[in-house]
Amino acid sequence: QVQLVESGGGLVQAGGSLRLSCAASGSGLTFSRSAMGWFRQVPGKEREFVAAIDWSGGSTDYSDSVKGRFGISRDNNKNMVYPQMKNLKLEDTAVYYCAADRTEWGNPHRGEYDYWGQGTQVSVSS
Repeated sequence: QVQLVESGGGLVQAGGSLRLSCAASGSGLTFSRSAMGWFRQVPGKEREFVAAIDWSGGSTDYSDSVKGRFGISRDNNKNMVYPQMKNLKLEDTAVYYCAADRTEWGNPHRGEYDYWGQGTQVSVSS
């Protein structure tokens, strides 16, 4: 059973920074071969793509709304993914979800993912 556990969320002022983490564990997923994605959701709205990273960490993709402000990296030795969020805006307030694609050697993408975490709340205040 695959588990994805997000952490690092919290309350931050607009313009501030926050680094989230996602820890992957369990059988059924070879983390070092899997593309990982981050999504976010606000109550009443659909979940939206934020960022993704390929299995090696060498290729990334970002939504237009976060490009230039967010980064994403991974540590395959630790089975961890790290979205780094800078210059946070009020509209970044959401629950952020980590997702894993069990397809091996995949590119970063905005499509379907196989495993999801429970989410971590990020709140940006003025």
